[in-house]
Amino acid sequence: MAPLITTPSSANSTATPGSRTGHTFTADTVSVVIGGTSGIGRAVADTLAARPGRVIAAGLTTGLDVSDPAAVAAFFESIGPVDHVVFTAGSQAPGGPLASLDLDAAKAAFDIKFWGAIAVARAAAGRLRPGGTLTLTSGFLARRTVPSAFVKTAMNAALEASAKLLAREFAPLRVNVVSPGLTDTEAYAGMAPEAREAMLARAASTLPAGRAGRVQDLAAGYLFVIDNPFVTGSVIDIDGGALIQ
Repeated sequence: MAPLITTPSSANSTATPGSRTGHTFTADTVSVVIGGTSGIGRAVADTLAARPGRVIAAGLTTGLDVSDPAAVAAFFESIGPVDHVVFTAGSQAPGGPLASLDLDAAKAAFDIKFWGAIAVARAAAGRLRPGGTLTLTSGFLARRTVPSAFVKTAMNAALEASAKLLAREFAPLRVNVVSPGLTDTEAYAGMAPEAREAMLARAASTLPAGRAGRVQDLAAGYLFVIDNPFVTGSVIDIDGGALIQ
């Protein structure tokens, strides 16, 4: 069983928007963020931790391999009933034209981001309380044609299509997707600081929003779909306008 990072909320039990009833967080609310130890997922976990209830952040750094369905099932069995599940775990998707694509690397990327999300959805479905939510993560390349981005496009498009089907299958539980654009996260930590800043600045200059995304921008989107009881089967684009360029 994977070890957990458990964040008890510092807030009291005062009701706030969103919860198992679809309206309130309480001291009994349990939220799980897979991929919640860094980047966007960490920002989501931190935001949820400001509300009443318990937040569990898990991922590879805590010992949870989402590409292993048995490990995912055991993880959720160890938690018990939950109210909100967010999946932000990502993978290193290979680029390049199909003719030279590393198919093994492509399959490994799918095993984490796509099949990992599906394993989480299956394990969580029977444990979500009434009013519960499942929120997955895609990316703007799902609907943006960019040369050499075959794997990212196919993987993210598959997630968005699957979430719409799951929203029907799991109803009245709600299933949604947040689709980020370029966001300044630890994913770029391997770059030299000057190169990272230059890359973000170039991207910002092409976006209608005039800047790259920040993890707090994305966290607000996940909280929106958790809080709004009339949102399901939706893809929420938070991309600075990348899809309208």
